[in-house]
Amino acid sequence: MIGYLSANHALIAAFAPRPVRRTRGETLALNRVFKMAPKLSDYFGDGEILATKGSLDRPISGLAIDSRRVMPGNLFFALPGLRADGSTFIDEAMSRGAVAIVTQKMPAHPPAKVTIIQVADARATLARVSQRYFKFPDRDLAVVGVTGTNGKTTVSYLIKHLLNGDQRVGLLGTISYDLGARSVPSFRTTPESLDIYGMMAQMRDAGCRQAVMEVSSHGIDQQRVLGLNFSAAVFTNLTRDHLDYHKNIGAYFDVKTRLFSGETGAAPKVAVVNLDDPYGAQLLAKIPSTVRVVTFGENPAALVRAEQVTLGFKHSTFKLVWPQGELFVDSPLIGRYNVSNLLAAIATAWSLGRDPSVILARLRAFKGVPGRMERIEEGQTFNVLVDYAHTDDALRNALGMLRAITPGRVLVVFGCGGNRDRSKRPLMVEAVQEFADFAFATADNPRNEPLAQIFADMQQGVSVPEKIAWVDDRRRAISLALDACKPGDCLLVAGKGHESYQEFADTVSPFDDRLVVRELIAIKTLKPAAQS
Repeated sequence: MIGYLSANHALIAAFAPRPVRRTRGETLALNRVFKMAPKLSDYFGDGEILATKGSLDRPISGLAIDSRRVMPGNLFFALPGLRADGSTFIDEAMSRGAVAIVTQKMPAHPPAKVTIIQVADARATLARVSQRYFKFPDRDLAVVGVTGTNGKTTVSYLIKHLLNGDQRVGLLGTISYDLGARSVPSFRTTPESLDIYGMMAQMRDAGCRQAVMEVSSHGIDQQRVLGLNFSAAVFTNLTRDHLDYHKNIGAYFDVKTRLFSGETGAAPKVAVVNLDDPYGAQLLAKIPSTVRVVTFGENPAALVRAEQVTLGFKHSTFKLVWPQGELFVDSPLIGRYNVSNLLAAIATAWSLGRDPSVILARLRAFKGVPGRMERIEEGQTFNVLVDYAHTDDALRNALGMLRAITPGRVLVVFGCGGNRDRSKRPLMVEAVQEFADFAFATADNPRNEPLAQIFADMQQGVSVPEKIAWVDDRRRAISLALDACKPGDCLLVAGKGHESYQEFADTVSPFDDRLVVRELIAIKTLKPAAQS
């Protein structure tokens, strides 16, 4: 966990194995620490415990969900998982100093030296205990949750940027976690509840008064945001994705609606909904009457809407209309879907009491989002963009936009991730074949799945074989695509965006599309030394 207590923290030290001999002063100091230490009984409510073995009056030093990171005095949560059951790691947690265990299954022979707490749902209990342990940081922050298939990262960055003028704003998302006093790389779009509350506590203590977070469907379904108080929840759109997990689009949508209906434990104060998306209209019917609804889009019925939209390769312009006014917007973000993303951010800021005519002055300073339509400029005579698009809808939006504004040809390098929804692979190829003049299909993150199997699934979507090449090596595919580009063309390198690695089986190798493109352009533009 990216939390507070390090290995040399006084509380951790108090629980560590003690030397045989210690001074009276050391003993008194340890006793003072133990008196201040929180106890198990402080964090469990009535009816949350099914059975216990051992005392609940036991002091603890902190919370842990990874047995490898347990520190002396920790309360360890043995969480059920898709690949492994946390109960199999109880012995390791105890060997590292855990003094209490939360589990859904009481061990047949409970160890005598620790307290065992049996609960009905370990993940739900983790969320509640974490919220209490970190003193409800979500009550001190105006938390904005952004959910949807596409656009979560861009909308989150935009909201943070627009709100960040007079207050420090925290961020939890796919690319990084901004904790106010420091920023660290992200390891998961929506982390476990323990990490969420721990990082929000750091935001609060660093002076943040608002926090923006991406909320994935997995995060909702696995109760990582259970009980979290959202000042605003934002719905961007819903398209086919994660069906390896949710099985069908209906189930996927139902999970998303929980963030707005109150099924996560608390309904948001405001629901900000995309009225241009068909699922947005369906979502409105599921939002409780106690929740204020703010709609956005190009739909004439939207409260915050764009009119007279003009799209270009360098920027987009439109007239912004909201209940109190209207103004002309010149956005550095390109594409109609980025107009939608910007509307989502503006609508959210407006719902939180900000005046669009004031906050939009900050838009000129927006530097974009890493790996989201990120332009690579190395003096080449054609355009190169790197983007995270990894669904058929995202590819249609990206390539369709580039098709409309590119004077030459549109080329694309893309792939499909391994061990993920196989049904979307031919759909991604169909999107590419519809909008790109030529495509290079290659490896994305194959993980434990043979690339040949991934390619076989993708090939079911091929309608024009002469418009697509199959290249196993991603660097080679990018190199061939750059060789094929002519002045006026546009190359989109899609699928990985900000990612700086590739996953092969159990190996993670360094690979950043942006760096690779720059390296290859530099190599290809090197001129041979003049002959003497």
